[in-house]
Amino acid sequence: MASIRAGNWFLLTGNRQLPKLSGNRGPTVPDGSGNGGQASASERSPRRLTTHQQAVLIQVLLAFPDEAVAVRYLPIASDALNYAEDFSTIFKAINWTVASAESAEDLPCCPSGLAIVLREKKLPPSAEALRDALRIYGIEVQVVRDESNLCGTSNFTLAVTKP
Repeated sequence: MASIRAGNWFLLTGNRQLPKLSGNRGPTVPDGSGNGGQASASERSPRRLTTHQQAVLIQVLLAFPDEAVAVRYLPIASDALNYAEDFSTIFKAINWTVASAESAEDLPCCPSGLAIVLREKKLPPSAEALRDALRIYGIEVQVVRDESNLCGTSNFTLAVTKP
């Protein structure tokens, strides 16, 4: 009989039938908000960046000096301010010019809860790197055109909305 270790589970093979598993079958796959995809909206824990995610974002974004970015959040989303502040902290740590997290009612609606809002048609390399780095963690970011002048003088705005 062979024994295979998978995570914290041991599977035995041979002539015995394995019982059917029920309940959670391992790690959850993150939904677009970065939270576990198996929780309902009311059970979802507040969105926050982990220390590891922050460190990786800092390393990735350091390659783009002298960027100007704004951060906006939807005040009716209970976790939006803290999540927006996580991103503001990262941008400030790499010496970007940051229009700090401010509430805004006219943010674009996006299922993922995060949007990169652009003044120009083309995604700046720094915004592209941010989007791609977040995808590593299963956090999707939509790219939308600035219809409400959210960017101001910034190259782009990171909008934290309701997932």
